[in-house]
Amino acid sequence: MCVPAISRTPRSNTDPVEVLWSDAHFVVVQKPAGLPVQADKTGDPSVLDVITAQWGSEGSTQLPGLPHRLDRPVTGALLLTRTAEALAAINMLFSRHAVRKTYWAIVSGVPAASGVWKHRLIQDPKTHKAYVARPEQEATDAELQFECLAQGDRYALLKLEPKGGSFHQMRAQCAAAGHPIKGDVKYGARRGEPDRSIALHARSLEFRHPFSGARQFIEAPAPSAPLWKALLSKAGLVDGVSP
Repeated sequence: MCVPAISRTPRSNTDPVEVLWSDAHFVVVQKPAGLPVQADKTGDPSVLDVITAQWGSEGSTQLPGLPHRLDRPVTGALLLTRTAEALAAINMLFSRHAVRKTYWAIVSGVPAASGVWKHRLIQDPKTHKAYVARPEQEATDAELQFECLAQGDRYALLKLEPKGGSFHQMRAQCAAAGHPIKGDVKYGARRGEPDRSIALHARSLEFRHPFSGARQFIEAPAPSAPLWKALLSKAGLVDGVSP
């Protein structure tokens, strides 16, 4: 299976991204922070550029399809397709909410142990940001199921499962609930990260393969920053994997 322009050192188009799983129809890669999924106004290389270069080195002329999006400062599992038939099939699964997406986030404060945040969100194209709508505004209903995996002194590690996929949904809903994602200054974090990443990680994708019928479950290793390691350890996870 776009965020505002960010000034940073460009990657080379040939720098590879890690492939987590692939077959004749799909490929799931580990998206690094700072790499846009597709071309934006910065002109920086994108995931599509990198994957196209990697496939070209394999002798493939098929351009990757992009049914899935992750914001530029987000890490984790990103799904692409190898064929037009695969793109149509997985788009159908996404439209039916038949692809389960799980995220991990480090947020500020002390959230509840678990629950569901519900908001009505509206996108402002001028600020490139999502807001909680006023009662009279037309908006998109957004639900975000959360579970606190570990609580530290200032930050908590959450497991997030969004319903739907509206613009900046998790970032806006965490902020609206009073728990902005670490590093996400656009949505209320106190300070940014040196590399302008945010502590939001696309942990896993799960779906029924539209051609083989097999259940596919792909996990992306967690970031290696010290706070990630500390909170994962506190949650009883080792390198992001249950012991």
